[in-house]
Amino acid sequence: MSMKEKLRFADLSDQLLDWYHEQARDLPWRLGPKARAAGAVADPYRVWLAEIMLQQTTVPHATRYYLEFTKRWPKVSDLAAAADEDVMAAWAGLGYYARARNLLKCAREVTALGAWPVTADALQKLPGIGPYTAGAVAALAFGRRSAAVDGNVERVFSRLLASKGEWASEKSRIRGIVEDLVPADRPAEFAEALMDLGATICTPKSPNCLLCPLQEHCEGRVEGDPSRYPIKPKKTAKPTRQGHVFIMLDQNGRVRTERRPDKGLLGGMLGLPTSDWQDDLGVPQFPSDANWQDCGEVRHVFTHFALYLKVWRAEDQIDGQSTALEAAADALPSVFAKALNLAIRDHHTPK
Repeated sequence: MSMKEKLRFADLSDQLLDWYHEQARDLPWRLGPKARAAGAVADPYRVWLAEIMLQQTTVPHATRYYLEFTKRWPKVSDLAAAADEDVMAAWAGLGYYARARNLLKCAREVTALGAWPVTADALQKLPGIGPYTAGAVAALAFGRRSAAVDGNVERVFSRLLASKGEWASEKSRIRGIVEDLVPADRPAEFAEALMDLGATICTPKSPNCLLCPLQEHCEGRVEGDPSRYPIKPKKTAKPTRQGHVFIMLDQNGRVRTERRPDKGLLGGMLGLPTSDWQDDLGVPQFPSDANWQDCGEVRHVFTHFALYLKVWRAEDQIDGQSTALEAAADALPSVFAKALNLAIRDHHTPK
C-alpha cells in the first residue's frame, strides 16, 4: 500500500469495526463481536465448513446444509470417519461437487495430523483450501493477521478505489491493501465486517451508499456510479452439451439410480442413467425395452458448460440399484433432481 493510500485509509479499519459492532449479522457459524469480546473462541472445523459451503452459494441456501452437517458430524473427526456416499448425499444440492470430495480429504488429513494448522500458508496446503479460505480460517478461527479477500471484498475496494486498470492487476493491488489494513488485534472481526459490508450495503447492484460507513473513502461514490465497479473482462459464452436421461419407475415408488464414478463431474454422487454429454443430442440408447415417454427437457449450468438433457420416463420392474422417490429427490444432484421432478410432475406417482 502506497503512502498516499495509507494516509487516505488511516481510519478505515476503525470506522468499519465500529459499524460492524452495531450491524453484525447473526449467522449460525459466527461468533458475534460481543461473544468475541467476552473471550469466546471459534471452532476451526465450523469456520472451515461454513467457508467451504459458502463458496458459490448464498447464505440462506448454505445455512440448512451447515446445520445438518454439524448436527450429523459435530467434529472434524466425525466427518473424517463418515462414509463417502453419506457425505456426497448430504451435499446434494450445494453444487460444485468437487468441494464435497475435498471436504472429506481435508477432514481426514486434519484428523491424521491431530490438529488444524493455524497459519494461512499452512492451511492452504490442505485439500480444497485456496487463498481466500485459508485467510478466512486463519483470521476467524485463530486470530491471525490474514487477509480474507473474496469477490465481496474485491467489489468493495474496487469501488473505494474506482479501479479502472486491468482486472488481474487490480485484484492484486486490492489484496495488498487489505493485507495492510487488517488490524493485529481484531483480524476476525475485520474480515467479518468486510463480508457483511459487501453482502448488505455494497451489493452488486444498487449499493446503499447513504448507509455505508466508508462512504467518505469511496471514489466510486464521488464519481456518481459506484455500481459500475468492478470493471471485469467480459465473460465468454459457455459451451453447450446435450444428452438423454432415463427415469425408470416401478410400482413401489422407486426410481432406478446408479452411483457415478469417483472421478469426473459429479464424482461419487448418486445419479440417474444417462447418455454421454456431448455437442449434439444423438439418438437415445434406452436402457431397456420399456415404453419410454418423452417428458421434455431440463437445463443446468455447470462451471464450464451448460447442459441440456432430454428427459425420458418409463414404468417397469427395476433390475439393479433403485432408490425411493423421496430419498432420491433429497440425494440427487440438482441436475438429476430437476429431471426427476419433470418426469413425475405431470404423472401419477406409482403406488
